[in-house]
Amino acid sequence: MANERTNKLILGDNLEILKGMESDTIDLIYLDPPFFSNRNYEVIWGDEGEVRSFQDRWAGGIEHYLGWLKDRVEEMYRVLKQTGSLFLHCDWHASHYIKVNILDRNDLFGRNNFRNEIVWCYTSASTSKACLPNKHDIIFWYSKSDSFTVNLDDIRIPYNLKTQANYKKGLKGSGTFYDGEIKSDEGILNEKGKVPEDWWADIAISARFPKNSDNNIGYPTQKPMALLERIIKLASNEGDIILDPFVGGGTTIAVAEKLKRRWIGIDQSVMAVKVSDYRLKKQKDVFSQEYKFAFEATAQSETDIEFFSWDFNYKPEDGFKADVYLDKEGKQVRKFLPGEHQIAVEAVDKSGLDGMDKVKIKVKDT
Repeated sequence: MANERTNKLILGDNLEILKGMESDTIDLIYLDPPFFSNRNYEVIWGDEGEVRSFQDRWAGGIEHYLGWLKDRVEEMYRVLKQTGSLFLHCDWHASHYIKVNILDRNDLFGRNNFRNEIVWCYTSASTSKACLPNKHDIIFWYSKSDSFTVNLDDIRIPYNLKTQANYKKGLKGSGTFYDGEIKSDEGILNEKGKVPEDWWADIAISARFPKNSDNNIGYPTQKPMALLERIIKLASNEGDIILDPFVGGGTTIAVAEKLKRRWIGIDQSVMAVKVSDYRLKKQKDVFSQEYKFAFEATAQSETDIEFFSWDFNYKPEDGFKADVYLDKEGKQVRKFLPGEHQIAVEAVDKSGLDGMDKVKIKVKDT
């Protein structure tokens, strides 16, 4: 079942999809489930599937949330290979409950298979007046056994400037520390850099990136590509199968595709699956821009239009590849080099149906 479904986006309840997958077939699972934070912004797309999920999680408080998540983690554990790993992304609202009540259970991953509690630190605006701002997420790393895939050399980062300066000054010798690593008497630094600690402060949140870029496609809880790149490189190899059961905007599978992994993405939100599909079809740099044009799209549907997506370099032979994934208003401004260009826009209604229109423009060289 896993091999048949690789490089596929699947629309549906991940619990039911997981139950239909074969055991011991997945190499790496990254899940970023809806956080137990009771914030309405978590209903990112606003379609029926996501609203239903949001309501389900809150039906009975924290115990209900843990039961909802545990059912899914049990199936993830089953489909994971013995050499595989799971990375569960959460925040302070429920991280301690999730670790103790789900991941540490002996019938699941167990305490002996706990590898790291990764703290992803970031900065952003805060209105906190009664306590220190909460500006970190937790990513629990568990393996299924003590024989698991790990590639520490693939995720090395540069030594800090102080370490490099001390090395150049000859401050070396037995017992000397360089960014947390004890070096030999020769004091040789690894040319690839150092292995990062379990706190990651060098990866910015998606809100720091330009709107409509791959790192910021337009919803609040998107995770940056660099975060998933580090995780996928760390715990998988080329050709391995990566599973994201809460695919959201598709960052995990987009990175997996670029890193030559196979992948499976699941979500019960029509909009999440659609936008993820647009990202995968794009996977290329935005072209150079010179002349500015304004575009406005309108559409009608019995179930109302949910959003528009735009391909500003449309080629019929390549199909629709979105430059802008999520446009609620149907208005865009773009610049073009001299020459002929074809622009396509797709309108997606609340039932997930889409329709496309195209226009050609010719930009003269002044």
